[in-house]
Amino acid sequence: MALTFTLDPAVTPGLRDGVLDLWTDVSNAGGAVGFVPPVTREAVRPELVRHLVQMAEGRTHLLVGRDETGEVAATAFLTFNTHRLMTHWLWLYTVMVHPRHQGMGYGRDLLTAAAEAARTFDGIDAIRLTCRGGQGLERFYASCGYKEVGRVPEAIRVAPGDDRDDVTMLLPLI
Repeated sequence: MALTFTLDPAVTPGLRDGVLDLWTDVSNAGGAVGFVPPVTREAVRPELVRHLVQMAEGRTHLLVGRDETGEVAATAFLTFNTHRLMTHWLWLYTVMVHPRHQGMGYGRDLLTAAAEAARTFDGIDAIRLTCRGGQGLERFYASCGYKEVGRVPEAIRVAPGDDRDDVTMLLPLI
């Protein structure tokens, strides 16, 4: 069954907890979303709060995918670029699909929904994201139309002796 996507849903305690659970579960499954397992909800909560503040300020938008039971199954944050010479593209952050839904095409659906959402914002010509090298994410994003436009070798230190490339990807919308 397909996910149902909503851009900028009302931030209720249920939504907040659903995103927090998703982020924790994705992190603990090895997902490259800013944490290294094991991670607790309490460790993730301050980062979620930062995203929620940016949403309240109008700088960030939340895209949520819910499964057939209404549970939060996928999310992505779309953040406007504040540099006056770069306001024609936005950042896509914290792209997540719950581990129990992986392999079902929901990641591709999430990226399609993110591109559709980005097209609704005036003046946005492209989406830019970064991903952690060494996990095949570049291939996945490329299969969804993104192009690798930059790479910083060993910029991400997952653990001592485990450095990964920081890969920048771009999706033109026009």
